[in-house]
Amino acid sequence: MIRRMTRPHKMNNMVDWYKTGTPNERRTFWACFSGWALDTFDLQVFNFVMPSLMLALTLSKSDAGSIATVALLSSAIGGWIGGALSDRYGRVRMLMVTIIWFTGFGILAGFAQTYGQLIFFRALQGIGFGGEWAIGAALIAEVIAPKNRGKAMGLVQSGYSIGLALASVVTMLIVAYLPADTAWRVAFWFGVIPGAAVLWIARGVAEPAIFTQMRNSTAKSAPLRIGAIFRPGVLRTTVMAGILLCGLQSASYSLVSWMPTLLIQSRGMAPHDVIIATIIVSVGAFAGFIACAYACDRFGRRACLIAFCIAGMILTGIYTMMPSGRLVFLALGFPIGFTVNGMFAAVGPYLSEQFSTDVRAAGMGFTYNIGKLVGAFSVMLVGIVANHAELAVAIEIFCAAGFLVAIIALACMPETRGRELDKPLVDPQANSAAQPQASSGQPSQTPG
Repeated sequence: MIRRMTRPHKMNNMVDWYKTGTPNERRTFWACFSGWALDTFDLQVFNFVMPSLMLALTLSKSDAGSIATVALLSSAIGGWIGGALSDRYGRVRMLMVTIIWFTGFGILAGFAQTYGQLIFFRALQGIGFGGEWAIGAALIAEVIAPKNRGKAMGLVQSGYSIGLALASVVTMLIVAYLPADTAWRVAFWFGVIPGAAVLWIARGVAEPAIFTQMRNSTAKSAPLRIGAIFRPGVLRTTVMAGILLCGLQSASYSLVSWMPTLLIQSRGMAPHDVIIATIIVSVGAFAGFIACAYACDRFGRRACLIAFCIAGMILTGIYTMMPSGRLVFLALGFPIGFTVNGMFAAVGPYLSEQFSTDVRAAGMGFTYNIGKLVGAFSVMLVGIVANHAELAVAIEIFCAAGFLVAIIALACMPETRGRELDKPLVDPQANSAAQPQASSGQPSQTPG
């Protein structure tokens, strides 16, 4: 009887923070959740229209991979600069700027007439993609209490699955009913609808108290410190977090970016099968975000990420290399989404706890999006390798390598569960007094 009562109690823990939260905490959650869903929608639309776009503009696989790569590449710059700007001028203000930015350039991308124009607009759009995640993740991290940070940020990260599913359904319906040379343009233009909705949701969100206190203690004339994440004491954290995200993003984007093309061109599936497969992956991702969010608060950030990486390595190998029928591929979509996408629920809390408030968004933006940069090159390299080998083999090479790199990085990084964001980090080797802090919820670690 006791067992039956504890399970619902654990599930209720996932939303207790929301039920007891202030109106601003709830508004902040929905602004960050919908912003991330929109970011994902606009980014993934390209992947789903890639087959028809390749036909309409006569693009090779390497050309299509280059367009996907440049958006991810520019997002690394956008995450770094956008994060630094939000550290200086405010989380909420810069969050809304990034949403307007990538939605606007997404509309312009729909008017592109040549390969050069399209890659130019996607590059500018990518700047907004990178900034949105970093700013939104820092914003929600600074609002929520440490004991609930993983669960709250995990639920925000689950917006990815909503954006992915929406991108799949919208683009595949557009492709099914419109000519190829028109469908991809309409898919890009559609982004203005959810973009306007997100801006409406984000109105009235207040800046986090911890950020306001930091800004009040800093001279208003202080210069913008874009390079502060490379200063002594922070550099090692920046490097190790960057390596971690390079591995995770490389594995994720190598699979997700090429999945529709893999299913259509290599597995012979019809467009409606791809919609079903993507919805299954999205459902798996949503479940994975929830499970990972709870697990990272319960068992720690590192243990959770390592376990998901190992599971992801095994499952991507099965998914890409095992010859299977249509039903098996559809069924495998759930565990693929659960692991490969779900693991990112622990990334936001982990990164937010690595950096101090004055460089938090810049550090999160740079490391998360430098991972996108490497992931972008992985997408491009998968396309190049696929010109000489099977696409499935090319995808698996980069997935396995990415997960391995992430596991190695995690082995060299500290646990940060329970850290108070306004408290300084402690050097675990400074003295033995650091150990009791770790057991009471304050992790022992170096700031870099």
